[in-house]
Amino acid sequence: MTEETHDIQKQQQAEIQKRLWAIANDLRGNMDPSEFKNYILGFIFYRFLSNKVENYVNKLLKNDEISYEEAWEDKEFQGELKDALIKDIGYLIEPEYLFSNFIKKINAGEFDIEELQKAINAVENSTIGADSEGDFVGLFADLNLQSPSLGLTVADRGNLVSKILLQLSDIPFEQEDLEIDVLGDAYEYLIGQFAANAGKKAGEFYTPQQVSKLLARIVTLGKSELPSVYDPTMGSGSLLLQVGNAIGKEHVGNFFGQELNRTTYNLARMNMIMHGINYRNFDFRLGDTLEHDMLPDLKADAVVANPPYSAKWDTTDKLDDPRFKKYGKTSPKSKADFAFVEHMLYHLKDDGTMAVVLPHGVLFRGAAEGVIRKYMIEQDNVLDAVIGLPANLFYGTSIPTVVLVFKKNRANKDIFFIDASKEFEKGKNQNILTDENIDKIVKTYSERKDIEKYAHDADFDEIQENEFNLNIPRYVDTFEEEPPVDIKKVSQELQDINKKIKETESEFLSMVDELQVTDESKDIIEAIKEAFK
Repeated sequence: MTEETHDIQKQQQAEIQKRLWAIANDLRGNMDPSEFKNYILGFIFYRFLSNKVENYVNKLLKNDEISYEEAWEDKEFQGELKDALIKDIGYLIEPEYLFSNFIKKINAGEFDIEELQKAINAVENSTIGADSEGDFVGLFADLNLQSPSLGLTVADRGNLVSKILLQLSDIPFEQEDLEIDVLGDAYEYLIGQFAANAGKKAGEFYTPQQVSKLLARIVTLGKSELPSVYDPTMGSGSLLLQVGNAIGKEHVGNFFGQELNRTTYNLARMNMIMHGINYRNFDFRLGDTLEHDMLPDLKADAVVANPPYSAKWDTTDKLDDPRFKKYGKTSPKSKADFAFVEHMLYHLKDDGTMAVVLPHGVLFRGAAEGVIRKYMIEQDNVLDAVIGLPANLFYGTSIPTVVLVFKKNRANKDIFFIDASKEFEKGKNQNILTDENIDKIVKTYSERKDIEKYAHDADFDEIQENEFNLNIPRYVDTFEEEPPVDIKKVSQELQDINKKIKETESEFLSMVDELQVTDESKDIIEAIKEAFK
């Protein structure tokens, strides 16, 4: 790709992002952003699926000089098209249900919102019995066109949806005109914008792109191929996609993930497809990761996660579970942080790399967490690095976080510490890790050399002396001495300030003396003079 082409794509991407967010703001009315998100992202996704079918079919029929509509009327053609579409792209949209045909109906005043609902349902139904069924079933469950949030009457709902579809139809989504990731990244930009406006709950489905990029760079360091990557708390799938971006999506064999929230689970599946990941190359499951491990036999080459911080969980019978058994203790009921780490380590291959974002408490909290932390360091020797991040990077929480990097079969028992807490750019609402900040962290981690006030390679004896407390200031001294105080200078400054105060008081009282005294103001003026005695 030439630099000129790259710049053009960046411009296209920025323009699409700007227009999509404008549509979201103009049309959502009084609807809650988290609810409207399901509609606008769902309609964008439906248009993407529709365009993909049209482009695919047009190429198939190019030499036959026949349209999709005409071919569909021919039973033999229809059967061949169905088989080809389901096999190659995983789903089917009939000609009458194409996005372009709904736009024609809107312009002709013939749009029927109930027909659009049938079309959306038909996409999912087309995959029943096919290999792609698991990736499409329930995909549009949150796109309820009968919801009163869209309007109290069928006509009102139809009018609002028509406006959204017409606005989206003006944006150039055609894949011939755009690189796939320009559209996919624009889609993820919208997800991020909704997260930024969603308040406390945002962090549950979206990890800021720069944090995801850091984890992705770490787990792909020194690798050219990645047969498998797994995120047990995948949210919208952005972290998995960043791993793909870091190494090249074509070099990732399979993406695995699990998510508790159904709406977010659907969003992740849409996100992968919008980024050109074939349904055969991702396997996502819906369910509570700690309660129901939906991929029990998975061993992944890379494992990444930004799990919910200090979440509550059910510890009942967990020491009978092979994921948690060997540690002898369970994470506290009110803090599942180490339970997620244990789960991730269980699914990590012996030569794999794992990176997880957690609150700082995991570094030093005692009781059961202290026992688990000590076992991971002393017995299993799997903790490879501790990277302190700046505060206020995440939506919905301002706490500083830490990245823990794990590897199995390590030759040494050292742990590398990086204090990157001051490495950020101030943003409007959140602090931002810049690409330069990320490059510095990754380079430092890769070289594992001490850097004053930034990084330190601690050997096992040092860890042991600190009783397996990993609080970063114990290993990276960032203390800055205060410059010596010039007492004479300070004394002179105080004298100058007092002199200025006296001059101001005198000037003010002179102004008071010049005021015209009346019966109403007499007491007030006397009170002011008394206050300055």
